[in-house]
Parts: sequence; structure tokens; C-alpha cells
Amino acid sequence: MAMNYLSQENVWCDKSSYDKAECRHFEHLAKSVQGSRVPSNSDGPASGSLANEVAKARQRIKQGLQCAINATHDDVVPRGDLSSRVAQVEAENRELRTIVDRLSNSLSEVNEMVEKLSKMVIGSCPATSDVACPAKPPVKQSTHTKEEDDDDIDLFGSDSEGEDDAAAKIREERLAAYAAKKSKKPVLIAKSNIIFDVKPWDDETDMKAMENEVRKIESDGLLWGASKLVPLAYGIRKLQISCVLEDDKVSVDWLTEKIEEISELVQSVDIAAFNKV
Repeated sequence: MAMNYLSQENVWCDKSSYDKAECRHFEHLAKSVQGSRVPSNSDGPASGSLANEVAKARQRIKQGLQCAINATHDDVVPRGDLSSRVAQVEAENRELRTIVDRLSNSLSEVNEMVEKLSKMVIGSCPATSDVACPAKPPVKQSTHTKEEDDDDIDLFGSDSEGEDDAAAKIREERLAAYAAKKSKKPVLIAKSNIIFDVKPWDDETDMKAMENEVRKIESDGLLWGASKLVPLAYGIRKLQISCVLEDDKVSVDWLTEKIEEISELVQSVDIAAFNKV
């Protein structure tokens, strides 16, 4: 306790000043002792022995204080730091043990669930566990149309093996009428409605003649529609004309090339709109 108290004293921060004060005190004490003595020739040894004792005492004090400071820094501080570190390690060890216990519990629960699921799957399959359960075949939806069902219907079926001539004739007539009706069904034709932008070379191009030349293009499955002149720029107008094409008979690229072949009137052709009918 004494060593700790001495190490915490602030007086050692300015030790040189206190050393000087101590020297002055002992010098004053020596002078007072020397003045009290009557014979002047005997002052030398007394004063010298007193100064030596004072110096030895100071040296012993310095050595003791230095040992106390060294012991404080080498022993007291590391022990306190070591105890705090040990406490921290113990706390971390307890926390790690708690986490490990939780993980082991969770792992055991997962293993139990896996075992239960495997038992359920094995129990639901008639084969061994190595063979996967066959999936149920999908139920086929009926794709028969009304017409196919009509083909399968026996209109004049009878329980007897033979049929009379009248019944056979009626049956043939009904089948022929049904086949004729089926053949007359309209077939869906894919068509496209296209609007072309036909641009002239300049404002002096005869737009009426251009439209006439475009309408002269004829083909099976091509039907020209309405047209109009749309302002373009600097007094130039373009011809906007619509048509309906049958996709199986007329190609859009073919029609575009045919319009571009009117090179004396047509500069370029663009598709402004394209819709399926």
C-alpha cells in the first residue's frame, strides 16, 4: 500500500525543485550547527561528516523510490491488466458455449425432421427406398371436337348383326350430307392492313400520277384502300395510301419493291402502320 501511495504522489513530477530545497535545508542546518560550535578549527570534520551522512541518506531514498516505481510498473499494472483479460476470455468462453449448445439442439431437431420425412416417403411408396415413387400419369383432357364426336356416333346402330337396305341407304345419305356440310366451312385467312408513306423527289412531282402508278400494281390477294396527301416539308407532300394483303398470297417486301420500281416519281417508301386483320 505504501508503494502504491508513493507511486501516485504528484510531488515526484517536480523532483529537482524538491532536491534543491532539501539541499538548502541541510546546508542551513549545517551552518547553524557550525555557528553553535566555539572552536572554529573543529568545524571541518563535523560539517564534512554531516554532509556525507546527508548524501548517503539521499542516495538511499532515491534507490528506494526507484525500486518502488519499477515494482509498480512491472508488477502492479500487468497484474490488473491480466485479471481483466482473464475475465474477458471467460465471458467469451461462456458465450461460445451457449452458441454451440443452441446449434447442437437445432441440428438434432433437423435430423429428427429428416428422419420423419424419410419414413413418410418410404411408407407412401410400395417399392424400396432406392426406387422413386412413380408420378401419377396426367389425366388426358378430351381433345375431341364436336365434329369428331359426330363422326364416332353410330346414328343407325342396332343390336342385331344385320341391317336392312333402307337403313343402310339412310345412313349413307346422312354421312354424305355431313361431309358436304363440313367441306363448306369457311377457312380463316390471315390478312394484314398496311399504310404506306410514298415520298416524291421534290415539290414538282405529279402526286396524282404517282397515286395512279401505285394503284396499277395488282395481284391476287391485294386490295388498295383510301389515300391522302400529307405535308412533309418545304412544300413537299407525301402520298399516304392503305391496302389489305392476304399473307399467304402477297408479300410486304414484294409490294414495297414494286412501288420503289416507279423510280421516276418515287424517292422512297416507308411503312407507316402495320396491323393484322
